[in-house]
Amino acid sequence: MNVATPPEKLTAKDFTTDQEVRWCPGCGDYAILKSVRNTLADIGAQPHNTVFVSGIGCAARFPYYMETYGFHTIHGRAPAVATGLKLANPELDVWVISGDGDALSIGGNHLLHVLRRNVDLQFLLFNNEIYGLTKGQYSPTSRTGTRSPSTPMGSVDNPVSAALFALGSGARFVGRSIDTQQKHMPKVLKRAHAHRGASFVEIFQNCIVYNDNVFGRFTERDIAADNQIDVEHGKPLIYGKELDKGLRIKSGTLELEIVTIGENGVTIDDILIHDETNKTLATLLASMDPPNFPVAIGVLYCNPGPTYVASVRQQSGDVGRPVSPINKLLRSGHTWQNG
Repeated sequence: MNVATPPEKLTAKDFTTDQEVRWCPGCGDYAILKSVRNTLADIGAQPHNTVFVSGIGCAARFPYYMETYGFHTIHGRAPAVATGLKLANPELDVWVISGDGDALSIGGNHLLHVLRRNVDLQFLLFNNEIYGLTKGQYSPTSRTGTRSPSTPMGSVDNPVSAALFALGSGARFVGRSIDTQQKHMPKVLKRAHAHRGASFVEIFQNCIVYNDNVFGRFTERDIAADNQIDVEHGKPLIYGKELDKGLRIKSGTLELEIVTIGENGVTIDDILIHDETNKTLATLLASMDPPNFPVAIGVLYCNPGPTYVASVRQQSGDVGRPVSPINKLLRSGHTWQNG
């Protein structure tokens, strides 16, 4: 009698290549790389069935450092390549790695389509609000007034909100995390992987050389508790060092307001419960920013729908395939007639 031996559980080391990791010392990408490797090991991913696709930028080095299949493609086009991969082999576990410049400038069009089509993949956007690879020019997410080599007097552009862009593009999963939060990030990545369809995860990532501490207003250890809120489906939207602050809908409006539990008769029952299937609420949460509101992290929105590859394959099956050999079809005569 043959006894099947279960395969050994892989570890993060099994997803580590022999390539030298060549990011600047202290770059937030190191922490993201660690979280992704740990996540793949925890979910039981198989290297031979996993592929990382990237475009151009510091984040685009990612496939070299993963012991999986990988494609380092061209600027902004990683979503298009990833879509082709998924159509050709739906069984592949596809991850797209992109920076805020790569994804939201030249790649904005491609990101929009991979999200609206709901292609079954994970899209990780490393947002450091700057172009790091090309030496610190302002990016689509850079805040108004950002001084850089390309805007020495300060940027006059209005910044793009990555999460709002994703929601507006029709993404059915939108999450957020922070590079330094090694316990939080894998939880969001696992949720993204479990979601069937396009999963968009924005990761606030520090560029220590060209935009150091740009997210300090909500990531500094001594103020983080009062300036970020970890949202979780079915739980009240509370935060703060004492967990005494909460969010609720302002009376007579569709706006959020901050209240303090125990003041002015406010109780825990007055606090809004997070519903990750509510797109309007997700949009309100994605819009929050200090000093007026905390930054929302976690799964802001998750509402599964039909996936692109499944729909394409179903349509192909309904139509059926031609029975004639391709050579016969090509030589069967004109394919059109002049009017």
